Amino acid sequence: MSSPAAQAPLLFFDSGLGGLTVLGPTRALLPTAPIVYAADYAGLPYGKKSDEELAARVPALLGRLVERYQPRLAVIACNTASTIALAHVRAALDLPIVGTVPAIKPAAEMTKSGFIGVLGTEATVRQPYVDDLSARFATGRTVLRHGSPGLVTAAEAKLRGEAVDPTVIARAIAGLRDQPGGAAMDVIVLACTHFPLLEAELQAEAGPGVRLIDGAAGIARRIAHLTEGQDWPAEAAPGIAVFTRSPDHPPPPLAALTPWGIGRVETI
Repeated sequence: MSSPAAQAPLLFFDSGLGGLTVLGPTRALLPTAPIVYAADYAGLPYGKKSDEELAARVPALLGRLVERYQPRLAVIACNTASTIALAHVRAALDLPIVGTVPAIKPAAEMTKSGFIGVLGTEATVRQPYVDDLSARFATGRTVLRHGSPGLVTAAEAKLRGEAVDPTVIARAIAGLRDQPGGAAMDVIVLACTHFPLLEAELQAEAGPGVRLIDGAAGIARRIAHLTEGQDWPAEAAPGIAVFTRSPDHPPPPLAALTPWGIGRVETI
């Protein structure tokens, strides 16, 4: 297979802006990589959709994006979409696809108490994939789960410059801590790419005895590995953010995206 052209972008895909938390560490490793960041605002929030709907929607939309932007690699920077639709996307598209899964393995290695929290969307925490990760990598540990759709909304609002409702943060942490064994929990897996945008607020509520972990750095290393030896532009250019049209979720102002290297906004 021939090497992609230097201008072929990396495509990041999420329901909203959470995938920016994966884009950030990727740009640190690949600073001149062309970027297309796609947010499916017309489908937001994914955590409220059925598995069947997402298994059909995500491959179809990614197919349109791949045809339009001709990326060298696509990143499903969304835990919900990855746990439900990753296999469907890989079957449909002929390019490398990187998924995002809850960081249960490193959390199991990190915990001292043996009690781990997994904080995600309602769709993610109910997936058999999470059962499998827990069985494979967290044997002998107790894995507590809680779905918090309110954190997705809070993260999106924070990036628009709005205040974060502290009750949303408190309910999310209480959803784990109030379960049997929750008081002993010393690691929380942020199993939604939106949630690291609220890391400061979640850490303050969880307290100093609890460590937060997500998989963004590992995903960035995987992207760098899969593109090793490929050509890149000599200098970085501003990336593109593309949003599916939604009357309920207009795209954020460009100023909210420029810290992530985005210089243009498009809608489809």
